[in-house]
Amino acid sequence: MKILVVEDEVQLADALSEILKRNMYSVDTVYDGIDGLDNALTGVYDGIILDIMLPHMSGIEILKNLRKEKINTPVLLLTARSEVEDKINGLDCGADDYLTKPFVTGELLARVRALTRRRGEVIDDNKMSFNGLELNKSKCSIIYNGNDIKLSLKEYQIMELLIANPKQILPKERIIEKIWGYESNAEYNNIEVYISFLRKKISVISAPVQIKTARGIGYSLE
Repeated sequence: MKILVVEDEVQLADALSEILKRNMYSVDTVYDGIDGLDNALTGVYDGIILDIMLPHMSGIEILKNLRKEKINTPVLLLTARSEVEDKINGLDCGADDYLTKPFVTGELLARVRALTRRRGEVIDDNKMSFNGLELNKSKCSIIYNGNDIKLSLKEYQIMELLIANPKQILPKERIIEKIWGYESNAEYNNIEVYISFLRKKISVISAPVQIKTARGIGYSLE
């Protein structure tokens, strides 16, 4: 799952990013409103954590622009303000949820899980499966018939994306945007390396699934 964090307090933004990455999310972080809008308009994110008070463009303005452009990515507004009017304004402008600073990590993660569930891609927060192959978030592993094998973070994120879109060809461009980031310099051979690792690990546990190559396009889980 890919999350965009838009927060001008650099220390807080980086802390949010680290918390999310530790919990297997792929994260892009920006620190002002204009960059936030530019990234959010790509539509590649599964959720956005958006501060209201930002340089150059407020979170509310970003939100209004996203909804005007029919970008329906779930948005969690993050702000130091606690007045009811601010919450109502944010929700009326298209936010899906609202979290007031300061907050505890557990509540943040619970709200992000609820936020991304609305996207409809992940049914279970800790486990996903396809044809008997289970992807376990807490163990960061794939499991089949009682056999499990650990995954690296990138392997986990690619497998998550494939299981969330079974039997669909995922273009290499989309995989790079989702896993490495919108402005990443990652090359297609980065994907090929991790796909090779995943194929070997799937083979080791004898799972009845394959990652197939659509030559010149991308990959699918069959």
